[in-house]
Amino acid sequence: ATLYTSTRTAGLTDDLTASIHYGEVSQMITRFVQEHTYKLLETVVENLARMLLLTLPSLQKVTLKIEKPWAPVGLPLKTVSVEITREWHTAYIALGSNLGDKQKYLDDAVQGLADTEDCIVEQVSDYLVTEPYGGVEQDVFLNGALKLRTLLTPEELLDRLHELEQAAHRERIVHWGPRTLDLDILLYDQMIIDTPVLHVPHIDMENRDFVLIPLTELAPYYRHPVLNKTISQLLKELLEGEIGFFIVAAGGHHFGQRDGHGVVCLSLIHI
Repeated sequence: ATLYTSTRTAGLTDDLTASIHYGEVSQMITRFVQEHTYKLLETVVENLARMLLLTLPSLQKVTLKIEKPWAPVGLPLKTVSVEITREWHTAYIALGSNLGDKQKYLDDAVQGLADTEDCIVEQVSDYLVTEPYGGVEQDVFLNGALKLRTLLTPEELLDRLHELEQAAHRERIVHWGPRTLDLDILLYDQMIIDTPVLHVPHIDMENRDFVLIPLTELAPYYRHPVLNKTISQLLKELLEGEIGFFIVAAGGHHFGQRDGHGVVCLSLIHI
């Protein structure tokens, strides 16, 4: 097992609690293998890596190699082995709703991700009211974003978001049409993904104020892996490019004002 963590604080303070106790980790690994029975080496290392990452708060990444002696290969091999590397990832998720109790749908989605064992919700933006995007006539949206720490792959995370949308009775009838809940992966580490079902960074996010405003609140200096600009730069360029575009906060003169429910009240006015 190769464990990845920051040793800086422990090195400066000589404090064992600031590092990972490799003696205790060795005992954890031994107990886990003794108490669990799997048919495949792949299953052993996957579950062992997951257990270590979920149990040790300061563990960022782990490489595990498991060797099996006397494998039933029928050849004079001493061992067969499987080696994997697993780690925590950072993802940013867009939240949106324009049907029913919009705030409850967003709040339930945040809680649903927080309740997902392989996910940690680290930060949630303010919610803001925005006009619909895409030209379909419909009610205004409530939008937001969150920062997520996750062990899920991008595809597994997408599946989890779809489960939460289905729990909110999301119906995909009209493209860019009204919806109870819309969850999108905006960014996942610095990965660039283009498959038939998933695009990361999210396509056209640089042209969507309802994405960039909450995302700037969470990660203003996060650099877009394709455009090589920070999120705050993208928002600034978008707002400067929209001539005659004003953001007016209800009850105040700057955006970020909250009403009694903690919702940012924004009116987007085109003249």
